[in-house]
Amino acid sequence: MKYAIVEISGRQFWIETGKYYDLNRIPTELEKEIILNRVLLANNDGEILIGKPYLDSVKVKGKILEHLRGRKTIVYKMRPKKKTRKKQGHRQDLTRVLIEEIKIN
Repeated sequence: MKYAIVEISGRQFWIETGKYYDLNRIPTELEKEIILNRVLLANNDGEILIGKPYLDSVKVKGKILEHLRGRKTIVYKMRPKKKTRKKQGHRQDLTRVLIEEIKIN
């Protein structure tokens, strides 16, 4: 099984080929190829490579499928005994990326 742990926009993801992941918004066009080069760990059928902090020999190739918005999160603030209430909603902008290949040199 081939997988990699990649850092994207300040978060770490366990990535496998053929699957798609929802990441924070990446400002590029649809159907465009992207290269993820901040690979922290890679597993090539039992051979584990660990970076210090990143692996220079491993690249992850993906394709942007769509831009979407996440589920709504409700933010509710209330001050007791003051009759002050504030209700807000937030939807995060996301990008869906299909992982096509994990290339280990």
